[in-house]
Amino acid sequence: MGVKWFDYTALTIIIIGAINWGLIGFFDFNLVNFLFGDLTWLSRVIYAAVGIAGLYLLTLYGRMGTGARQES
Repeated sequence: MGVKWFDYTALTIIIIGAINWGLIGFFDFNLVNFLFGDLTWLSRVIYAAVGIAGLYLLTLYGRMGTGARQES
């Protein structure tokens, strides 16, 4: 169970980031800038959190392979 909660939190952050990118791509609407301002400290923290969560989830590939071998 160790870091499972962190996995779900990171995945949620990435999904929110993906929705924001979809809004930018389809409608030229940046939800983060709309809610928090254009590159304010808070919007920069949000962008940084999405980036860190994405980098963290790169480790998911290795853990997925390890989990599959342990179940066999």
